[in-house]
Amino acid sequence: MGGVGTFLQKGSDKTDGESRVETGVEKIFFLFYNRCTMSNKKHIRFDWAIKKLLRSKANFDILEGFLSELLAEDIKILEILDSETNKETQDDKFDRIDVLVKEASGQIIIIEIQNTRELDYFLRVLYSTSKVISENMKEGMPYREVKKVITVSVVYFSLGQGEDYIYHGDTTFKGIHKNDTLQLSEKQKQLFNRPTISSIFPNHYIIKVNDFDDVARNRLDEWIYFLKNSEIKDEFSAKGLAAARKKLIEINLGEEELRAYRHYLEQLHYEASIADTIKFEAEYDKKKAREEGKKEGIEEGKKEGIEEGKKEGIEEGKKEGIEEGKEEKAREIAKRLKTAGDPLEKISTITGLSISDIEKL
Repeated sequence: MGGVGTFLQKGSDKTDGESRVETGVEKIFFLFYNRCTMSNKKHIRFDWAIKKLLRSKANFDILEGFLSELLAEDIKILEILDSETNKETQDDKFDRIDVLVKEASGQIIIIEIQNTRELDYFLRVLYSTSKVISENMKEGMPYREVKKVITVSVVYFSLGQGEDYIYHGDTTFKGIHKNDTLQLSEKQKQLFNRPTISSIFPNHYIIKVNDFDDVARNRLDEWIYFLKNSEIKDEFSAKGLAAARKKLIEINLGEEELRAYRHYLEQLHYEASIADTIKFEAEYDKKKAREEGKKEGIEEGKKEGIEEGKKEGIEEGKKEGIEEGKEEKAREIAKRLKTAGDPLEKISTITGLSISDIEKL
């Protein structure tokens, strides 16, 4: 194939001086080639943007828009604080991204974006909330100085059971006998500068992106559409999307940013493929083990000549076949992930094996 692609593959037999010159030219052609092959309206995924671009004060308007539409109030960001999982790491994994937002009214907003399944996710949200509250309480401060915390979880996996795609949780106290709602006294409202008890306690928002049906019924849905499809339609008018439409497009990325972004997309494909493989193989092995167990049970029942023997054989064959098949498959997958250099904690989450068992593989 000729053209720019061919040009970029040449030059291995050049002298040092010629190679240095051609390297500079190749960079120019790399950018030119990518600009020509990408759409001007192709937007960057929000999870990558929030880690790499939206921490800049110049881009606060995008994040402010998203939070304002979700919380139904005008959000002004003072600063974005680095959390441990959002700091740059050598392998720069994107399984989980979290950002701490300090808002003008004093609230702290935890934004978490997660692509991979985690069964104990609810408990981790609880732990993160408690940690942020305690870390923002200096020694000797009165409890009225406890910071209001809001968590926003954007998840790209099936979390819990429910038919909606946006959930909100808060804390209220209901009377056991009269079913009334406990309220703040007038003095407490002045002391805390809060109208209700639920406005004191943490609020939690969960957005199950994959459950959204791609129909934008309101301005918040326009944001969910962008989170799911990395696309901002021309008719969308939600707060912050106009800025995102201009700033979060691939054509604005430099060479290194573009390489990093495309590497990230490849990583997402890899993670999705691993999860899909585990699910398929588990279902396949379960079906196969069930068939083999049934067959063994029938044969055993025939030998013994009694219905009870057949039933016991079927049940025992089911249990042993399913468990052995699942465990062996989990070990095979763990070996592959370990060889690929994935962290032991991540392998444990995916396969269900303990870290000590994985270390022995």
